[in-house]
Amino acid sequence: MNGDFDIIYILILGCEFAFWVLLCAGFAIRYVFNLKKLSAFVLASVPLVDLFLLGFVVIDLSRGESATFAHGLAAAYIGFTIAFGSTLVRWADQWFAHRFGGAAMRNEDVLFGWSAVIDEFKLWFRCIFAVAITYGLLVLIVGFVDNPAKTAALTIWFKMPLFTVFFWFLFGPLWRVVFFKRASKS
Repeated sequence: MNGDFDIIYILILGCEFAFWVLLCAGFAIRYVFNLKKLSAFVLASVPLVDLFLLGFVVIDLSRGESATFAHGLAAAYIGFTIAFGSTLVRWADQWFAHRFGGAAMRNEDVLFGWSAVIDEFKLWFRCIFAVAITYGLLVLIVGFVDNPAKTAALTIWFKMPLFTVFFWFLFGPLWRVVFFKRASKS
């Protein structure tokens, strides 16, 4: 275990922290200080966090380092943030608009019937999209390194996302279908 192995984990945590700091700062600037242009600039910089992490992975591997579990985790992190980032941004925007901008809070958490099932399928398809991005990045890493001995640690990452898709379906859409609830007529 070399020092770079630990650095990638630290960078992933740092990127997660930076994502939330930029997101909260962007919406605080928008709703607390009413500076919409600056807010748009800060929020537009959120994807740069993923580019930074991707750039570090490429630099690390281009120096001849072997790919590790952490490199696969970085690919999965990037896949997740690309697939679910817009959902998180919309949620945070709604929350800040309600908390600091006086907007009414939409209550989308109470879904019943087919709308709940459809919502679960939408989230599951985002999960599949995140896995597809993860696989794409893993294939690029394996191709970039072009040495099976140096990418052996990534083989687990070609299996784990499939379990994620399966269990997400099981406890998401299938769960909603099995425990289907209709909206109460009040």
